[in-house]
Amino acid sequence: MIKTHYDLKNMQLSDLQDLCQNIRQRILDVVSTNGGHLSSTLGAVELIVAMHYVFDCKKNPFIFDVSHQAYAHKLLTGRWESFSSLRQFDGISGFIKPSESPSDYFIAGHSSTSISLGVGVAKAFALKHQDGLPIALIGDGSMSAGLVYEALNELGDRKYPMIIILNDNEMSIAKPIGAISRYLSSMMSGSFYQKLKNNVKKILEKMPESATYLAKRFEESFKLITPGVLFEEMGIHYIGPVDGHDLEVMIQTLKRAKELKEPVIIHAQTLKGKGYEIAEGQFEKWHGVGPFDLKTGRGAPKSIKLNPTQIYSKTLLELAQEDEKVVGVTAAMPGGTGLESLIEKYPQRFWDVAIAEQHAVTSMAAMAKEGFKPFVSIYSTFLQRAYDQIVHDTCIMSLPLKFAIDRAGIVGEDGETHQGLLDIAYLRSIPNMILFAPRDNASLVESVKFANTMNHAPCAFRYPRGNFVLDDEILSTPFVLGQCEWLFKDGEILLIGYGNGVGRAYFVREKLVEHGISAGLLDLRFVKPLDLALKEILPHYKKLYIFSDSYYLGGVGSAIMEFMSENNFFIPVKSFEIQDLFVTHGKTTTVEKSLGFEEFFEKILQDLQDK
Repeated sequence: MIKTHYDLKNMQLSDLQDLCQNIRQRILDVVSTNGGHLSSTLGAVELIVAMHYVFDCKKNPFIFDVSHQAYAHKLLTGRWESFSSLRQFDGISGFIKPSESPSDYFIAGHSSTSISLGVGVAKAFALKHQDGLPIALIGDGSMSAGLVYEALNELGDRKYPMIIILNDNEMSIAKPIGAISRYLSSMMSGSFYQKLKNNVKKILEKMPESATYLAKRFEESFKLITPGVLFEEMGIHYIGPVDGHDLEVMIQTLKRAKELKEPVIIHAQTLKGKGYEIAEGQFEKWHGVGPFDLKTGRGAPKSIKLNPTQIYSKTLLELAQEDEKVVGVTAAMPGGTGLESLIEKYPQRFWDVAIAEQHAVTSMAAMAKEGFKPFVSIYSTFLQRAYDQIVHDTCIMSLPLKFAIDRAGIVGEDGETHQGLLDIAYLRSIPNMILFAPRDNASLVESVKFANTMNHAPCAFRYPRGNFVLDDEILSTPFVLGQCEWLFKDGEILLIGYGNGVGRAYFVREKLVEHGISAGLLDLRFVKPLDLALKEILPHYKKLYIFSDSYYLGGVGSAIMEFMSENNFFIPVKSFEIQDLFVTHGKTTTVEKSLGFEEFFEKILQDLQDK
């Protein structure tokens, strides 16, 4: 079996086609066992095989956008056997990761970065007088983000040699029409048309304006019957659409694009889930999957208990039914954020704006100014992309957006690029922002209701992927702005939990009590503003222990210590928040164990013995 990309160079077309089928089978075998991204990566197999056949990725960097579609690249670059460890702790990452292989050029877990990176590579190559050119593979969904057009704007102006492969598997930029479209695509990708176009351009440049008017109009009208007018007008050669599963056509097209030595975009149409009939087509559920049965496509039975995302969706739907001012937005994650049912029921009030977090926030800021109650439903890791819009367009005017932050804390197999650990730190520093968190499903319901009452300022609440640690053991009361909630008041040490950290603190306290150690437990609820009653509460305790699924720097412990400093008192604090590192991928329980989450009780015992 293929061990490196160099083995492709002398293979015949029929062998390459067989290789594509072997790659698909390997992907299916591993993903059905481990879970992972499926439909997009199955659809990109021929594109990636063609890239490796025509180019050496060590000299011509392959830059994958998002990179969940790059499994074939991993299999072609020495990771065929180790691929069985996909997304497992200490195993192969589900995304491109340069520390994993020298064939991986740039880490990519968020979308729409590839063309900008490619422009940077092209500039560097030009300055170093280095041969080679970057090749970016970008999905059509990623074309909805502004960064793409910022990069295309400069690329079309500077004319750096670069190849962009647009993998069109969903949002058809221009639907081909039968034989005429195939003929035009073939003609547009051919060397005759490319040479003719360049020669015509040179001739037109030398002719007086009056003489070129008709010729230019003819050229423009010819371009209008092709799908690439947008890119051509930006100064980028357009080739396509071509069949992204026709390996021979893809190889020929890449070779022609290479010869142009200019910026080129190849529009390749592919089918999501290609080769696995059950997943072929536009099915969001096959984008990212858990383990499943290959024969039937069925996954493991789902828990009857609703998870936090489902609770949020159900509660928001009830609010929307009662209050027509409630509106909402998500950025390409309607299913993942629970907004799918609301978009279906109220398509005029709830929107999926595609991969455009910045636009999502700013558009909702305007709606808030117009008197609506916008809920912005975005994963913690993706909300980072709209930080400026939260600061500039939301918080300065104190507009009452409600940020529902899904996937807060450790998210597991997606790893460094997706862990939801930064939101407390990056939101807490912004004036006017209110931050709070539920501890279980019942208090999540109260969180959504409370957010809906916040009409004077923006607020954000976070909840985890999967289930809360705490299973509604304690009756939840309505949220009151800036008020914490006592769960247990006894003892000389106090466990302070925030969000999912309350559940961790709850079970640590149970172990302490079993060992004869009495401890108080406080659900902080609000990390901003902190409860002013803490000035009276905290001095009664000799030691504070902080539990929150977030980073230590700028986190909950920091907020507590700042509060004590401002109020001129100090109590020893030990925070069990995550230290200063990017957290790797793996099953959530395994990753949490590696971070010492199972040792909180022992650490407190040791700390009490050391005092």
